[in-house]
Amino acid sequence: MADAGVNGTRRVLIAADKFKGSLTAVQVAERVTAGLRRVAPAVEVEALPVADGGDGTVDAAVAAGFERRAVRVAGPLGEEVTAAFALRGGTAVVEMAEASGLQRLPKGVFAPLTASTYGSGELLRAALDAGARTIVFGVGGSATTDGGAGMLAALGARFVDAEGEPVAPGGGGLSELALADLSGLDPRLAEIELVLASDVDNPLTGPKGAPAVYGPQKGAAPDDVATLDAALAHFAAVLEKAIGPKAAEYAAAPGAGAAGGIGYGALVLGAGFRPGIEVMLDVLGFAPALDRATLVITGEGSLDEQTLHGKAPAGVAAAARAAGKEVVAVCGRLALPPQELGRAGIRRAYPLTESEPDIAKCIEDAGPILERVAENIARDFLV
Repeated sequence: MADAGVNGTRRVLIAADKFKGSLTAVQVAERVTAGLRRVAPAVEVEALPVADGGDGTVDAAVAAGFERRAVRVAGPLGEEVTAAFALRGGTAVVEMAEASGLQRLPKGVFAPLTASTYGSGELLRAALDAGARTIVFGVGGSATTDGGAGMLAALGARFVDAEGEPVAPGGGGLSELALADLSGLDPRLAEIELVLASDVDNPLTGPKGAPAVYGPQKGAAPDDVATLDAALAHFAAVLEKAIGPKAAEYAAAPGAGAAGGIGYGALVLGAGFRPGIEVMLDVLGFAPALDRATLVITGEGSLDEQTLHGKAPAGVAAAARAAGKEVVAVCGRLALPPQELGRAGIRRAYPLTESEPDIAKCIEDAGPILERVAENIARDFLV
């Protein structure tokens, strides 16, 4: 049972990520709150939906009090879409998936060679126009593998072929790149702090690079992966003529391969790389919320090996453990043994499949099932 707070009242902090395909992080918090209060009506609950830089990051910032700003930008295939970033004071949270994510593609359609990050650059420019002095650039869930070339082009860079014509959009077009000119980049970029927030630390190319590891998720066949890897290596080589040896250093740096290599483009812009969940916990005001809590509930759709490598629940649990707070987790499915959970700082996990073994029903009725799971947490820890 969680310790009581200073006034004897138990206070629960819900800091969970989305259940992808079922519930947003905000909905997870709402359902858990409802379930807890049915069993422990007097419990104080604070909700702080979290994200690790991937899709859902802007929603988490808005839930924490940021203002949502909508803007029309280019989608991954060049069509216009409405995307959003979040703003509070001089800090903007920009999520590349809002403009260039897989969710922006028509169902069943992939464009591994031609999808572009141009719209992500337009989102960054909109944040600059709004007066942002610090931009947290969350990357993940991309439809693209263009090394951030589209993003850089939207911010003023020029990428041309041997005839002096702009290269075609997407990673495939970079194989024709002859000249990179960064002299036209928006000068405001030199005056702000740009933070690259990602849950992956892959380099740009090679066996652990963006095309090899993530290309297949975006529809890249083996031949496409080889084409993209060669094109991104060529991109970095041409950039070396423009900005010197740093181009090669950035390509090998952790995070360069994030979100189809847009991490590389961000590093070229001078971004500092930080694990996405660490950045977001800072931005969302997690530390003071944690101080007020006696029990922390985190979670995501699937608690598995990937969770342990920089995903939101692992970041939340690490911070809570350092503060001496007890942590439990909710999830759709659980693929970690108790000892692994314990090492991550999670005392116990409550999967939906414990209440409803049928996975299809868990996905379809995730909300009501999660409420029942939260009732169990309340019985175990709050009454």
